[in-house]
Amino acid sequence: MKILVVGSGGREHALAWRLSKEAEVIVAPGNPGIGEDCETVAVSAKDQDGLVDLCRSRHIDLVVVGPEDPLIEGLGNRLRAEGFAVYGPDQAGAELEGSKAFSKQLMVEAGVPTAAFQAFSDPVAATDYARVKYDTGRSVVVKASGNALGKGVVVADNFEAAKDAIHRMMVDREFGSAGETIVIEDRLVGPEFSLLTIVGDENYVSLPVAQDHKRAFDGDLGPNTGGMGAFSPVASISDSLIRQVESEMVEPTIRALKARGISYRGTLFTGVLVDGGKPYCLEFNVRMGDPETQALMMRIESGYAQALFASATGTVVPEITVSPLAALTVVVAGKDYPLQSSKGIPIQVDQVPIGSKLFHAGTALVDGNLVTNGGRVFAASAIGKTLEEAKALAYAAAASVHFSGARVRSDIGEKSA
Repeated sequence: MKILVVGSGGREHALAWRLSKEAEVIVAPGNPGIGEDCETVAVSAKDQDGLVDLCRSRHIDLVVVGPEDPLIEGLGNRLRAEGFAVYGPDQAGAELEGSKAFSKQLMVEAGVPTAAFQAFSDPVAATDYARVKYDTGRSVVVKASGNALGKGVVVADNFEAAKDAIHRMMVDREFGSAGETIVIEDRLVGPEFSLLTIVGDENYVSLPVAQDHKRAFDGDLGPNTGGMGAFSPVASISDSLIRQVESEMVEPTIRALKARGISYRGTLFTGVLVDGGKPYCLEFNVRMGDPETQALMMRIESGYAQALFASATGTVVPEITVSPLAALTVVVAGKDYPLQSSKGIPIQVDQVPIGSKLFHAGTALVDGNLVTNGGRVFAASAIGKTLEEAKALAYAAAASVHFSGARVRSDIGEKSA
């Protein structure tokens, strides 16, 4: 099988690395680290014509779309219209991530348990709604409805914080058009986890759960990020809870999409929070999580390529062989992330320990030299007999990276206790 992976980040590096163990893999456009493991071709993820030409010239059997933006922009539709098998939903299904307002409304329609919410396109009305919430003893979360790369979410500890978030999103347009409409929902409190499900026409297969660390700094402090680290398995999440999430969130959502005439082939990412013992859906995404993918790909042993191909072609998705070992990922970020990306800073990488892997996320080659090219620069990942062993190896791998301002969270994995 010949697979094209579309994208250039740490998630795509992990996907390509794992898939290359089962198939021939080409990545467009890729990054310097991906280029060490697979062939890369300089075609942008936004260049639909270029990707179609690449699929034709290289006789691609399966296209795996890594990031959400191309899916939201209709890449799945275009490639399918040209006769290619695509792992990733069409534009209509990608609205689950492209519009939080759409996603929340679909949750209500499908009976998926989620926090009470309202959507707003007027900042004054949004501010008034938030004020009433705090006056009646509730806290809220403010979310940009559009795609803000995982950063357009503010957990507001007080009304002033909520008011500021509304202003930044809707008036200052901090997240561009993503903040034209916002969603304000009641704040839930409890542990979170991510369930990534491979969805096909006939069935679905969920990967092991992973837990992400969204806040920028130790102790879950600071602004939300795209993710500072992840681990799997999550000891506190029982098999029965996973089955409950599948029956109350995954299955009703697939049915609701089908009722709208949407055939969903790709990853359904369910972000879950458990409040008072009850699971609630925080969000749906339409692609593999980042950095959850980097941890999960360390655990998958075989069958992944065939499962994605089955999803893309509408046949029965087979089970995947997963290692019982633990995996952990630590993100090495620039000093100003998530407020600002790190670009052009020279990078030195030492040898990483056996059992670990450095997935490149925001790197580039300039005149043959490796430099930073993003906020999250590497995802240091490792596998071990225990979570502590995986953690030690992952942090050792992270320590092999050297560039000015490099930082990590030191507490990845501690949530598992």
